[in-house]
Amino acid sequence: MTTVPIERPDATASAPARNEWRAIVSRYQQSDVGRSVMQMVTTLVPLVAMFFVMYQSLTLPYWTTLLLALPTAGLLVRTFIIMHDCSHGSFTPSRRANDLIGWITGVLTLTAYSQWRHSHALHHASSGDLDRRGHGDVDTLTVSEYLALPRWGRIKYRIVRNPFILFGIGPIHFMIDNRIPPKGSRLSGREAASVWSTNLGIVAIVAALSLWIGFKAVFLVYFPAMYIAAAAGIWLFYVQHQFEGTYWKDHGEWDYATAAIRGSSYFKLPAVLQWFTGNIGLHHIHHLGPRIPNYKLQRCHEENPMFHEVTVLTIGQSFRTLRLSLWDETTEQLVGFRDLKRVSAPA
Repeated sequence: MTTVPIERPDATASAPARNEWRAIVSRYQQSDVGRSVMQMVTTLVPLVAMFFVMYQSLTLPYWTTLLLALPTAGLLVRTFIIMHDCSHGSFTPSRRANDLIGWITGVLTLTAYSQWRHSHALHHASSGDLDRRGHGDVDTLTVSEYLALPRWGRIKYRIVRNPFILFGIGPIHFMIDNRIPPKGSRLSGREAASVWSTNLGIVAIVAALSLWIGFKAVFLVYFPAMYIAAAAGIWLFYVQHQFEGTYWKDHGEWDYATAAIRGSSYFKLPAVLQWFTGNIGLHHIHHLGPRIPNYKLQRCHEENPMFHEVTVLTIGQSFRTLRLSLWDETTEQLVGFRDLKRVSAPA
């Protein structure tokens, strides 16, 4: 069986000039209210319909409900993308409308909208910066940091980076972690309040539905769909930044445009999956221009050759990223635990 090589950018190519890429990005940043409304209709109406079909399927063997959870999870991912666009102010021209839609879609996806908007903005401002890790990143240590850890510290890091933990326990952690404001965080009162208002919204919906159809039915319908959606979301985020040839630099050498183009992949998905994921696979364009609505990302990429110098991953190729767990500062690339014997940690 032959392995298809991953398309990587030319390492010698320079990052696009600031004035040039900003001028291009600005042409795609205006939201189209009609398209945004249609996207809500084609996402939320089918989502409600699928939840109803899943509920009706509870009279059948439960595996039928679990199969129906797959497309429902896809619609939850698409709902999350709407919230994501609202957080960047790109879904509608109105800040108030973005905040309202963002809060509603956040409740549906168990995400505290304002808190997530804050942490996600930090992620965009620091992605690929070795000195500012920890803002929405998958925990990543350098080789030297890992080797400096005591034995138990290395074991804990290996556990956290294990795919079964990342994608198996990670979705449950996501659902729980969003319920409580992080301790010692710099969230404003409004952002902290959004956590509790989101919790109240979730409780209100669950209580109302439980009175109607029973809590067990609510759980059996919603939990598997949300679990799959959260796992898919973690996977998308992982492969869009953790791949061979990604970009990490010390803060003094870090460049925003280079981090966007080289440190974010183009996860090339089949058309159906690209629809469910709201074009977020075009992650390099999104990081370069976060105010571009999701429905304009593809056109921005296709119409501008300067954005084609990007690592392209297919679904099959993306699985090869699972072995990458550490950043080797000597070779400036992600490596796996098995590579520790041949890589030399910086002094």
